[in-house]
Amino acid sequence: MRTNWLLLCCLAMTVATSQDQKLPFARTAKPFLWEASTVYFIVTDRFANGNKNNDHTFNRNTATGPLRGFEGGDLRGVIQKIDDGYFDKLGVNVLWMTPIVEQIHGGVDEGTGFTYGFHGYWTRDWTALDPSVGTEKDLAELVQKAHKHGIRIMLDAVINHTGPVTPEDPAYPSDWVRTSPKCTYDSYEHYITCTLVENLPDVKTESNQEVALPPFLVEKWKKEGRYEQEVKELDAFFKSQQLPRYPRHYIMKWLADYIRDYGIDGYRVDTAKHTYENVWAEFKKVCQQTFNEAKKATPNKFLPDASFFMVGEVYGYNIINKWHYDFGDNKVNYFDNGFDGLINFGFPNYAKTDFETLFSNYSTILQQDIKGKTVMNYISSHDDGNPYDKKREQPFESAEKLLLAPGMAQMYYGDETARSLDIAGTQGDATLRSKMNWDDLATNQATKDVWEHWRKLSQFRKRHFAVGAGVHQLLQAEPYTFARTYQTAKQTDRVVVGLHHAKGKKTILVKGIFPDGSTLKDAYSGQTAKVVNGNIQLDTPFVDVLLEKN
Repeated sequence: MRTNWLLLCCLAMTVATSQDQKLPFARTAKPFLWEASTVYFIVTDRFANGNKNNDHTFNRNTATGPLRGFEGGDLRGVIQKIDDGYFDKLGVNVLWMTPIVEQIHGGVDEGTGFTYGFHGYWTRDWTALDPSVGTEKDLAELVQKAHKHGIRIMLDAVINHTGPVTPEDPAYPSDWVRTSPKCTYDSYEHYITCTLVENLPDVKTESNQEVALPPFLVEKWKKEGRYEQEVKELDAFFKSQQLPRYPRHYIMKWLADYIRDYGIDGYRVDTAKHTYENVWAEFKKVCQQTFNEAKKATPNKFLPDASFFMVGEVYGYNIINKWHYDFGDNKVNYFDNGFDGLINFGFPNYAKTDFETLFSNYSTILQQDIKGKTVMNYISSHDDGNPYDKKREQPFESAEKLLLAPGMAQMYYGDETARSLDIAGTQGDATLRSKMNWDDLATNQATKDVWEHWRKLSQFRKRHFAVGAGVHQLLQAEPYTFARTYQTAKQTDRVVVGLHHAKGKKTILVKGIFPDGSTLKDAYSGQTAKVVNGNIQLDTPFVDVLLEKN
């Protein structure tokens, strides 16, 4: 699976030249800014089934609790949606997929019914893809095709823990992991040197003791005929990076390989607050160096303007708290420890405020308090049991608040189709992880209307850095109208947005943003009009207005 670290530089020019001739890459970079991006988050097993032949691997056939087993989604299904232009139409420019590495072969009963590692967070072997997800060839094709469409790929990095111990899955050795005590979450230390839950071995990420490879991995790799290659690459990695053979460094190497071998663009880091923060500073250094070397050696694997990005899951972090996460007895600045952005867990609740409070406060924090860093907002996700609008009663307003808020926007699969987050018979987070409701999108007009609303807002956001990364300015409280301006030495981008205006004839204030005589286009209706006396006049059947220079 792995590209030989020792041979990579020697082969770089040959590989780049030959593959550039074979692969239809879009070599012209599309405008992109991580801070203004729209991320589409996929639970890979639940999105689209492109290969039914890999639905039942490793004899995972025990009956499970509702939505707690493998449902068939895979990389081939994601590829099909890339080919169909689904993400292009939706205005998505980053795909984030749940972990695709090999999961434990068995399952466990967590009190919510028997469960397999369909979600990807129960790692058995970081160096292999889970066959239920797909093959190395599938992953390479997916990244190549996504890049051709101007879409970045972000994978999930899990360093904190392995998968549970089962009759089919031995524990990693005791110098690699701890199996007790269980975290009590009453102090900084009690989030870290402990297991998140029972029977979820905690990697000793703090360990400064050199360790050998786990015997079961050695045996596994020998059976697969790749032991010598893996050991050779590990030797080269530890030598080139000048790192000791600590448990965390092995995993960092294995995860960095997905950058080197496939050209992925970033990582979302799982359970970030459950290790000491220096782990992530080290991980970012390894990933960044690998990214820089690989992009230089094999440029065909990367977008021309690609830059590596790392966003952290510090569960409970809220942008309102700005730089720090407060454990009670310790405050930690994760931005100073490798992260370009953090997931904003405060968004689903704060989105219940009015538009102007939400937009103006977030703009101030991003433009002043934590300038140079960003947050990723969301309304629903795979493990937040209190999403915004759980019953999907406000799908239009959900789109407006998420896609027009300052910061990155994380669209969870099915947000755009009002996929149900309340599935009868499920327990715990399984209710958040139902299969994508493609049939609703194909046959239900109400679903199509919701999707079209999300599409228009997301396409507008994609075209304009000002929406996610610009300075917010209130123009008119009633009817609600605001401007966003993004300005650097090389670029200026301005937009005006009106929300919940009257249907039919409407006057939109644009004074101070667009001069008289400018021709503006309303991206929501497609109409154009000229600015006269600081206003434009429109007559549309819609209540939202998205103004851009024509």
